[in-house]
Amino acid sequence: MRWNGGGDEAPFALVGKGVVFDSGGISIKPSAGMEDMTMDMGGAGVVSGVMRALALRGAKANVVGVVGLVENMPDGDAMRPGDVIRSMKGDTIEINNTDAEGRLVLADILWYTQERFSPVGMIDLATLTGAIIIGLGHDNAGVFSNNDKLCRDFMKAADTENEGAWRMPLSPAYDKLLKSRTADMKNSCGRPAGSSTAAQFLQRFVKEDTPWIHLDIAGVALLAGDSELAPKGATGWGVRALDRLIHDKYEG
Repeated sequence: MRWNGGGDEAPFALVGKGVVFDSGGISIKPSAGMEDMTMDMGGAGVVSGVMRALALRGAKANVVGVVGLVENMPDGDAMRPGDVIRSMKGDTIEINNTDAEGRLVLADILWYTQERFSPVGMIDLATLTGAIIIGLGHDNAGVFSNNDKLCRDFMKAADTENEGAWRMPLSPAYDKLLKSRTADMKNSCGRPAGSSTAAQFLQRFVKEDTPWIHLDIAGVALLAGDSELAPKGATGWGVRALDRLIHDKYEG
């Protein structure tokens, strides 16, 4: 999706994980609560919502929205634990948990977005880890970034719009947990620092000169009760903050 409301400048990019149903694949999830995994397309939903908001108000900025739409299901052709796949970037990835599928989708669409659009900045959104719910509950999304200025700008926008967000760590120290015996990296590192290792995995597919934020929205995308954002159910968390960020920082 493209909104060209600015001049000739390169666009800002929004990237969304769109797993329209996540059974876990061969590493299947417990059956209790699996029906809620229709929410695993929350990142793609927010990106679509932001793009609609920009169009409706005629935003004076160039913005591209890219979503990766897939299902993660058991099947005779499904990826299996122990498989090694090659990303669009060219790196090899050992699959040791097929339920860590969202980062594989994001890896390719992050790389595609940079190659295709050379954005001035990039934010991805994903219902990526249960670990972020353990760490932050349902009031804050996890914010990971390689660029302090972009992160400050987003955090200010989120605060202005009363959408809870909390910055979380990225560090080379997490890279050792991504080491694989058979590939350049593995797709899951287990429970310790689960959200940070997922973000560290994604950072490998972000070019050094691309300002980037990863938003883990697993805890805020779908709520069991009413919130300030929405009635019980899907919240659309992030649409207001991202629209505010574009308005305040990227419109001439």
